[in-house]
Amino acid sequence: MYLFKYILKRLGLMLLTFFIIITMCFVLVKLLPNTPIEEAGKDIELILRRREMLGYNKPIIVQYFLYFKYIFTEGYFGTSEVLYPGVDGWKVFSEKLPFTMALNLYSILLSIPLGLALGVFAALKKNKWQDHVISTGVMIFVSVPSFIYAFLVQYLLYYKLGWTSATADATAGAWSATFFKSAIPAILSMSFATIAGFARYTRAELTEVLTSEFMLLARTKGLTRRQATLRHAMRNAMVPIFPMILSEFIAIMSGSLIIEQIFSIPGVGTLYVNAIQGRTVPDYNFFMLLTMFYTFIGLLAGIVVDISYGIIDPRIRMGDRKSVV
Repeated sequence: MYLFKYILKRLGLMLLTFFIIITMCFVLVKLLPNTPIEEAGKDIELILRRREMLGYNKPIIVQYFLYFKYIFTEGYFGTSEVLYPGVDGWKVFSEKLPFTMALNLYSILLSIPLGLALGVFAALKKNKWQDHVISTGVMIFVSVPSFIYAFLVQYLLYYKLGWTSATADATAGAWSATFFKSAIPAILSMSFATIAGFARYTRAELTEVLTSEFMLLARTKGLTRRQATLRHAMRNAMVPIFPMILSEFIAIMSGSLIIEQIFSIPGVGTLYVNAIQGRTVPDYNFFMLLTMFYTFIGLLAGIVVDISYGIIDPRIRMGDRKSVV
């Protein structure tokens, strides 16, 4: 019962935060100039009639409720007026999403095992030269922005070695071998910082566990260092690390705005940047749809971490009992 209340409380806070953010974005968008332009090749009369039908000429509060009414009753998130004139926004979004998911999934499948392995190895070799080398590398990779890696990887693998193309080939689809091979530089660019982050966190947690009293007790009972580490230390160290892994998998849909732009990947990140830039004015309908998407993914990843901590560590739920009763 306490767990159920705990989850409901966290979900309620997430939804409240989501609607506050979306409401602020909606009001700000409506306060910006939004006049259709002829040079984009659009039928202005058609756009004006569509806007009148959707209530664009009504007060902001009425537009707000109409906007969410169309979303909940018809699944209608608006029609593109700049990037894809006359095309339903959700249709374009659903076509772009697989490329973002594929790119992030490949990056996560590479980052998690490598990051955990490096962190465990550094913890077992604490204060030795192997630990110092890994810790220095982690500090460097965490500090450098991902787009720097993108340019370096692109320069090395394409211009110097000629192993891959400069940009990703999306013609065969998001889950094709062609896209995977051409997207390897982008995957590597997104993985470096994630690998370093997991390595640093794993090393810190495992180092603390290895020096705890129950590990000394395990050794006095006759377990070897390897047995004590695998049976006890790893299990306890993974308690705070597991929620991080869950949040990474939730975030596979969010993508990387900069990486997708550099490698010309037609994903959600590229669509978001283009929606903000537009041709001459932003595509506000796309902007709202993608803002809702990124906000939801970010909050969902946070709530999954929060709830998983509460499930994995009973002390968090016990400490929260008084506030949820």
